[in-house]
Amino acid sequence: MKREAVRVLTIGMAAGLAGGLAEVACISLYAALTSSDAALVARGVTETLRVSSSAPVLAGISIHMALAAALGIAVASAVRPLRLEGMRLFGAMLWALAAVWAVNFMVVLPSLNPAFVEIVPLAISLVSKLSFGLAAATCLQFAARLEYVASAVTSG
Repeated sequence: MKREAVRVLTIGMAAGLAGGLAEVACISLYAALTSSDAALVARGVTETLRVSSSAPVLAGISIHMALAAALGIAVASAVRPLRLEGMRLFGAMLWALAAVWAVNFMVVLPSLNPAFVEIVPLAISLVSKLSFGLAAATCLQFAARLEYVASAVTSG
């Protein structure tokens, strides 16, 4: 059982970090295409959590990635018992991340830091969160394939 928990934590963390990087890439691409400043989003994370830092952009990215890792662990834990694969896994991840986005951008962030919600258009923040879902699902799918191959090799 302990080995299974370590596996889910490891896979979940990898999925979350991949998702977090996908969000950073998505926001960076948006900023590049619109000549806006992606660093505003990272600073916004720092401000929202009221973290005092001499490097608010670096702190914001670090916080974002830590939260992404935690979210990856949570979704990996949630979908693991369902044994989803392929399109069902990707669909479930997209729905889950859309729900996370809705709670964050419609409930949590407006009460903590209303200005954060307006740094990028809501549609872009949704696309960013869905990119997290796609990246995380890709990691989970890949991990499931590796586990399948490993079990076939050890049993055969």
